Amino acid sequence: MREHLDQTDRRLVKLLSQDAQLGVNRLAEKMAISVPTVRSRLRNLIDRNLLKIVGLLNLTERPELISAIVGINAQGRGQARQLAERIAELPFVNSASVVTGRFDIIVDVTVAGDVADLYRITSELIPGAGVPGEVVRSETFVVMASCNKWVSLPEGCWSDETPARKEMP
Repeated sequence: MREHLDQTDRRLVKLLSQDAQLGVNRLAEKMAISVPTVRSRLRNLIDRNLLKIVGLLNLTERPELISAIVGINAQGRGQARQLAERIAELPFVNSASVVTGRFDIIVDVTVAGDVADLYRITSELIPGAGVPGEVVRSETFVVMASCNKWVSLPEGCWSDETPARKEMP
């Protein structure tokens, strides 16, 4: 069962969500608590995998990146979460979520390259994350314009090794 954050942790996360560059001293000052308390709480949130501090990129301002949403229908009742977990580990995948509605899983993808790279990810990598026949069908929605879409780059984007071509046959 997921536990709820207490008020102090929620305030800390909110301040970092507004400005992740705030140092521990400034956070302590804004929250009116001690520096060691802030450090301890930060470490605890990070260690429990409840908080991740990353740089986000404004996707709207990066024309060399392609963003897409992939809707997946999966076979195998009760196994959607396991498939989503495997998909989430793939290069170029920001997230994979089990959802309600006409799809079982929604995947957020960012590629640095061209539409051919996106095609290889959606037609080979994602279906390959499941056992044969587990991914029944998928539908890809290329983002043409977005408002306030900030992303952390998934593994594979802007790497020196060009994993889109190296990892895929």
